[in-house]
Formats: sequence, C-alpha cells, structure tokens
Amino acid sequence: MPPVQSMTGFARGETSHAAGTLCCELRSVNHRYLELQLRVPDALRGIEQAARERLRERLGRGKVDCALRFVPHTAQAPVVAIDEAVLEGVLAACARIDAIAGDTRTAPPAALELLRWPGVVREEQVDAEALGVAALAMLERTVDEFEGMREREGSRHAALLAQRLDLIETLVEGVRAGLPAVLAVHRARLVERLAELLAQPPAERLDQEIALLAARGDVAEELDRLLAHVEETRRGLRAGGACGRRLDFLMQEFNREANTLSSKSLATETTQAAVEMKVLIEQMREQVQNIE
Repeated sequence: MPPVQSMTGFARGETSHAAGTLCCELRSVNHRYLELQLRVPDALRGIEQAARERLRERLGRGKVDCALRFVPHTAQAPVVAIDEAVLEGVLAACARIDAIAGDTRTAPPAALELLRWPGVVREEQVDAEALGVAALAMLERTVDEFEGMREREGSRHAALLAQRLDLIETLVEGVRAGLPAVLAVHRARLVERLAELLAQPPAERLDQEIALLAARGDVAEELDRLLAHVEETRRGLRAGGACGRRLDFLMQEFNREANTLSSKSLATETTQAAVEMKVLIEQMREQVQNIE
C-alpha cells in the first residue's frame, strides 16, 4: 500500500557534467489540484516538455515549483579555442597581399587583431542531447528525494490523526456509557416536577414524558456514525496514497455529527464531550489539509 504523502516538501539535487554543473530544486505547498511551475535555462529548453510530463506523472496534488539550472564550466574559467585552419588561412592571405602589393605594413598583424577575425576563435559547442539526458536523470533523482520527504511528513500527519481518532473514540464510548445515568437523572427530575403539579402522577403520563425525553436526547445514531467515521478515516490512512480529498470529506461528516450531538445533549458532560470532539476534529482538519 502506498504511504500517506504530505503536499509540502523540498528537495535539491546537483550533478557535474562535462559541460558544467546541473542543479534542480523542488518545493511544494498545499493546493486543491496540481499546479506546476517549471523554470528551465535556455541550454535545457529542449527537455522542458519531457520534464513537465515526468513531474505530472510522479506528483498528484500541490502547488509545485521546480527550477532547473545549468552553470557551464566556461562561466568560471573561459577557454579560448583557436581554429588553426582559419588562422593559417588569414596569415596566408596576409602573406599573399604582401607578395602582390609589396610589404606596405608597418608591423605584422597583432595577435588581438587576428583573434577578432571571424572564425579564428571557435566557440565550444555543448552536446545538448547528452546534457538533456543528464538533466532528466538528475530530475528523477530529485523527485525521488522529494517524494521521500513528503512521505516522511505524511507519516507524521497520519500519526497525529491516529492519536486524535483514539481520543474521539474514547469520548464517544464515554458518552454512550453515561447515557443510562443521564436518563435516570432526568426521569427523577421529571417525577419531582409532576409530583409538584399532581398529587399522584399517572403512570401512563409519566411513561409518555419519559419516552419523549428519551427521544429528544437519543444520540445513539450520532455516536454510531462518529465511530463509523473513525474507522473509515483509519481505513483511508491505511490505504495511503492520494487520500486527502476523502479525508477532508470525512472531517465535514465528523463535524456534522458532533454538532448534532451537542444540540441534542441532555447533560453537561455530553456537551463538554461534544466540544472536545469539535476541537479534535478541527485539529484533524488542519492536518488533512496537508495530505495529498
């Protein structure tokens, strides 16, 4: 099963090439969908589309910024390559001019003058195809590191979610265990109030009032659904992968049941438990926002 992945992460890769140094930086933050921003230098423009496709294949969600850089060795230590054939041709032309017109020059052509002649200085050409292959390989390695970081961050999110699910489960069981006592207390209060109004409250009337009270305070369905959401969230975390959207939906369902539980509460203890659940649900929702 794929691990839970966070949408936030950072990775940097660097490698040396015969023509220079290649570097890749990847960073991402939360986003509903995959928003990819890719920056490449002119030397790597030929692999831009391939790099974009590979990133889309590997990444699911998040606002991702990827920067590829290339620093040629010539930028650090310029190398002047002379095309000797062209230079010999220029010198031969000068000698031919002298032979035809006589030696009219006051001095032989200076070296700098010869270097300015078109074609004498040869520009070193970078093997663009080999450079692109190296850049894509480095990109893959950087994405590997990037995904590893997002998986580690996702594991931390999953652990925090699991802790809060345990706490919600404990609160639900506590409310369920206290329901009979809550109904017993309200039944006693109801008997007292009816006794104040009637010398001998009819048993039938008392049963009706108790039934109405129990119906208004029946939270068994809400408690069952809360436990079902707990189990469904755990199942989503175990499944891993791109589970963020599903977990976000479950957080909405959690919140709905906690609100209903609070509105139907017949005891302070139940209300307090519902409030604690809402706090835990909000904490979980914040974690879920970071999951892919």
